[in-house]
Amino acid sequence: MKTSQNLGLMNYPQTFYHTMPIDGIDIFYREAGEKDKPTIVLLHGFPSSSHMFRNLIPELGKNYHVIAPDYPGFGHSGNPDHKQYAYTFDKFAELIDKLLIALKIDKYAIYVFDYGAPVGFRLFMKHPNKITAIISQNGNAYEEGLGKFWDPIKAYWKTSANKEREAIRWLTTIKATKWQYENGVSPQDQSKISPDGWQHDQSLMDRPGNSDIQLDIFYDYKNNLPLYPKWQEAFRKYKPALLAVWGKNDEIFVEPGAKAYLRDLPDAEIHMLNTGHFAIETHGQEIALLITDFLKRKVKS
Repeated sequence: MKTSQNLGLMNYPQTFYHTMPIDGIDIFYREAGEKDKPTIVLLHGFPSSSHMFRNLIPELGKNYHVIAPDYPGFGHSGNPDHKQYAYTFDKFAELIDKLLIALKIDKYAIYVFDYGAPVGFRLFMKHPNKITAIISQNGNAYEEGLGKFWDPIKAYWKTSANKEREAIRWLTTIKATKWQYENGVSPQDQSKISPDGWQHDQSLMDRPGNSDIQLDIFYDYKNNLPLYPKWQEAFRKYKPALLAVWGKNDEIFVEPGAKAYLRDLPDAEIHMLNTGHFAIETHGQEIALLITDFLKRKVKS
């Protein structure tokens, strides 16, 4: 009788799925890899969740301990009514910080994508000595990184009025979600995009009340811009090892945002990939190799 070992089924570590209550909110997270290895925390963006890392986690888990949480209102974490719970990036960072403390994770690299950047950089500001390295995949920290995509959202920031709020509600529709996955992807790579990604994201965003949660978070993003200079100052002060792997055709967080890191971190390693916002969907294996090589050189075991 053949065993799983004979069949070669143990090439990748098992991913485990957990939920932990933090401040009264159930926080869901995926975990893989041996806990005595260096930790990488994967921080997702909009409109995704830790599900976006479903293929990257096993790759990284071969050499690292990997944690990928969902923020409130995303994935399988708690989804309280937006009228009773304030959805802010401050709260997201606080909850993830408390989760990592509860898990007794004192040192970790962060992979920041989209919304993951303001979450991860808050953690970096609070605990610069805990962060062993930063991987930014279309995770922005510079005003020149904001594409025209943000113009109607900026109009909402300016007025906070219902007219401008409703004008961006289309961003929570399946048309917009699919666009985020497909826009900027070369024709030869279109077949690499699994519909599971955008369909999974949309199914969770279609839950009653979730559209308003997402609009609240869009509004709160304005509070990140005044922090950009502080994050940049922290980059210069603490000089973290930084790898940027960036979909250069992204219209949300555009190419100049990747190159801007070099102003504050001249030793940063920048890789521009011929793809769009969800670069991990089309270039996941390449990104995994870049991360593994980078961390082997920059982070002590």
